[in-house]
Amino acid sequence: MAKSSGRTLYDKIWESHTVDVLPTGQTQLFIGLHLIHEITTAPAFDMLREKGLEVAFPERTFATLDHIVPTDVRTRPFLDEQAEELTQALEKNVSQFGVEFFGLESDRQGIVHVIGPQLGLTQPGMTLACGDSHTSTHGAFGALAFGIGTSQVRDVLATQTLAMDRLKVRRINVNGRLSEGVYAKDVILSIIRRLGVAGGKGYAYEYGGSAIEKLNMEERMTICNMSIEGGALVGYVNPDTTTFEFLKGRPFVPKGEDYETAVAYWKSTASDPDARYDDVVEIGGSNIEPTVTWGINPGQAVGISERLPHPNELPDPEGAKRAYEHMGWQPGTPILGTSIDVAFIGSCTNSRLSDLRAAAKIVRSRKVHAGVRALVVPGSTEVKRLAEREGLHQVFIDAGFEWRAAGCSMCLGMNPDKLKGREICASSSNRNFIGRQGSPGGRTILMSPPMVAAAALNGKIVDVRQYT
Repeated sequence: MAKSSGRTLYDKIWESHTVDVLPTGQTQLFIGLHLIHEITTAPAFDMLREKGLEVAFPERTFATLDHIVPTDVRTRPFLDEQAEELTQALEKNVSQFGVEFFGLESDRQGIVHVIGPQLGLTQPGMTLACGDSHTSTHGAFGALAFGIGTSQVRDVLATQTLAMDRLKVRRINVNGRLSEGVYAKDVILSIIRRLGVAGGKGYAYEYGGSAIEKLNMEERMTICNMSIEGGALVGYVNPDTTTFEFLKGRPFVPKGEDYETAVAYWKSTASDPDARYDDVVEIGGSNIEPTVTWGINPGQAVGISERLPHPNELPDPEGAKRAYEHMGWQPGTPILGTSIDVAFIGSCTNSRLSDLRAAAKIVRSRKVHAGVRALVVPGSTEVKRLAEREGLHQVFIDAGFEWRAAGCSMCLGMNPDKLKGREICASSSNRNFIGRQGSPGGRTILMSPPMVAAAALNGKIVDVRQYT
């Protein structure tokens, strides 16, 4: 038996993808997969043209439309002139530079962090970059996935490499059994609440422990998706049988003997049993209850049975005071029973088939509360198709939800799906920042898809466990 090397997955992938150590001390890292969308790419392609450069490895770059696309009426040209302009720019750029593109007419279109895993583009042991902060989602597969800015998008297009600083690695063990009605979203909100929105600065988060190991791949993606909300640039789960079974047979995954060879490599990239970490955090999974945010960042969260905290009980009292000022709530009041105006199920955090199934289970044969505007937005055209094949769309429609086409939708204010005025939204998305959902006065409460569904039915925040 080979002797363990004491290395983490992060160490192994970093070292195997190192091209050079630069004079600045940064590492020039090879990027195995580059995913792009319409928001951060146009200036990057313009920079290539200015320098007379081509895309170095176009076969390693894949593009889609997600952020600005309408999820109801998709007739071109879009009514939003900026959306149409960005779409035309991406269409021109992918055509000129030979990049594969999943446009609105493609059955592979969808949110970039949904379609990468869905197609098997995302695989263990790889490095991956995308001009989007929630690229950490792909770490669920045992990959190092980096959210990057426009100038770095240019660098990857031109060289297929990035100049990066090496991170420390924090292992987060979630052990024990999650209770009924507790989901991956509750786990990651609890982690961020405990460690803080800046607690992961300078770290990669490695998630493990018995509770994490029992999660399916879509649940693991939810956990890794919000690593960035905790300040970590990277979040990942070591690849295992669950990972390999999910990937088997997907379009871009090796077939036959090549698949077996790939699995052998994927297994080798997992952290060694005696891997050394810079920090280890232990969390009891059985102690986690349905969790929702009350403030203006994802770390400002409470369990459903708790009351809103007093600012002087928190690490950032001034931030808490700003949150209360915006939300219009008072410390010491229960979060349970808080009224909502809008319910949104979607985003790169929670718009996959298992999310929709879990929410549909809550709303089946029930009705959305009068006065609540409720939307369900699948994360990809394929998720939409599969959900409709199971009849999930009809469950939502019969309950009073709007059933939409794939896109980022109400996660962010870059498309027609926005809050109005001081509306309060129960949302399965990832950010509750002021103005995030399109209205400067809008208020966002983050929670799991089943919790959003339960809130939609009642017109207020309730404990989903009364349904499960």
